[in-house]
Amino acid sequence: MKYRPLRTALYLPANRASAVAKAREADCDAVILDLEDAVAPEAKGEAREAAIAAARAGGFGDRLLVVRVNALDSEWGAADCAALQGLDRQADAAAVLVPKLSSARQLSAYRTAVGDGPELWAMLETCAAFLDLPAIAAAAKDAGLTTFVLGTNDLALEMRCTLDTGRSAMLPLLTQSVVAARAHGLAVLDGVFNALENEAGFAAQCRQGAMLGFDGKTVIHPAQLTAANAAFGPSERDIADAAKIVAAFAAPENAGKGVIRLDGRMVEVLHLRQAERTLAISTATRRDSA
Repeated sequence: MKYRPLRTALYLPANRASAVAKAREADCDAVILDLEDAVAPEAKGEAREAAIAAARAGGFGDRLLVVRVNALDSEWGAADCAALQGLDRQADAAAVLVPKLSSARQLSAYRTAVGDGPELWAMLETCAAFLDLPAIAAAAKDAGLTTFVLGTNDLALEMRCTLDTGRSAMLPLLTQSVVAARAHGLAVLDGVFNALENEAGFAAQCRQGAMLGFDGKTVIHPAQLTAANAAFGPSERDIADAAKIVAAFAAPENAGKGVIRLDGRMVEVLHLRQAERTLAISTATRRDSA
């Protein structure tokens, strides 16, 4: 199966045509057309129509196109979901991102509202979501849910905690989201970083997210893409080491072995699997400028 990279997912308001046009060339792995937080109430209908038009027009290349809808219990959510029912996950939009998912029951309701088209992504941004997270993750396969997305801003607001660069108050929840995702074969993306001019802080938070096991990070500006891609993608050294491990296990003298000696260290089959994933990421994230 071809590896699907998710190092970076770029949010942008669906009704900003210039931003959507630039996103078609951006060095990100997913583009999230937002109908929710980034769109004023009076512009919701316009944004919905613009998102559908952008999906139909295509031109996003190998970037996954995702549309974030308004909550079903809002005055716009049902119309958002109904409008997306006719989209094809291959030709139009890959996924619908649902906000403030707090229970497995809500997940089922979103699947019904969106229909059998695009896969579902879910924002984890409420305290209730983490109380029901095992059930949500367990229901993911049947609901076509493939990806968790952390909404750290809303979560911090509800928790009434301080959202510092290190996310010290919510580290247990970040880890919990990764564990739940991995237990059920889901991808999981880290939350956004708000301080656009704090490049060092952003880079540090990206490194933290990668260390915690996140697949990638959601970003709010194209200027953040380079640092996030670097943090969540393999370095040249990683790639070279992975290639050496794969080659060593493929050597005739190592056929059938579960552990080998390589450059003074013991390398097991689990390291081979990690190396194969590293090479798959490297291959999948090579993007032509066109």
